[in-house]
Formats: sequence, C-alpha cells, structure tokens
Amino acid sequence: MPVTESTSVIDTFIGKNAAWVIEGCYADLLALLVDAADELVFLNIPIAQCVANARNRPWEPHKYPSREAQDANLEMLVSWIGDYQLRQDELSYIAHRRLFDLFKGHKIEFTSIEELNSRYFAQQ
Repeated sequence: MPVTESTSVIDTFIGKNAAWVIEGCYADLLALLVDAADELVFLNIPIAQCVANARNRPWEPHKYPSREAQDANLEMLVSWIGDYQLRQDELSYIAHRRLFDLFKGHKIEFTSIEELNSRYFAQQ
C-alpha cells in the first residue's frame, strides 16, 4: 500500500495499543515508529544464516497457493538476500543500519540467532 496509507494504519495501531512489537524490513515505515518506540532490536545476522532460514522456512499459505509455488521463488529470494548489503533501498542493510544508529532509545543488535535466543528465549 502507499506510504501515506501505511502511515495512517500505523498511527491508528499504535494509538490503540499501549504496548506493541513490530517486525519489519521497510526502514521508511519503521522510521515512522521511532518516536513512539522505547526499544529497537536489529537482527543483523550473517547472510548465510538468512539464506539457510529462507531455504528452511515452512510453507506460507497466506502468500502462496502451494509449497511448490513458494519454492519456485526460492532462488530469487536467495539472490535478493545475497544483495542485502549492496542494495540502496529501504530494504537494505544501509537503510537498516542508519535507522538503528540514529535511534536514541534503548537498542540492541544481535549478530547471531543464538544471541537472540539466549536473550529472549533461554528462560522459557
């Protein structure tokens, strides 16, 4: 949807919810939230781990009519992931790094899934 429409949806959502967690890749949309956020988490894992995650992801029936249809896009996805640090768009490392570095609140950067798991899931 257009950024203006996304902005309206985001504003409505955070206005109705005292606490929230938002996961996202679009730095321009995430930038709309930084003034309302009290913490920012940057999952900055190695490209090889992202590729492994993509190859091992379960079928997403809300996006694809079949597992085969999903897998037909896999090599395109792997290539796109591989270009993460080279791209200059709102889905790039550069945009994510800039957003993270400029955030003034509490922030944490994880460079491995193990770090993330030990911080948030080890106590369960």
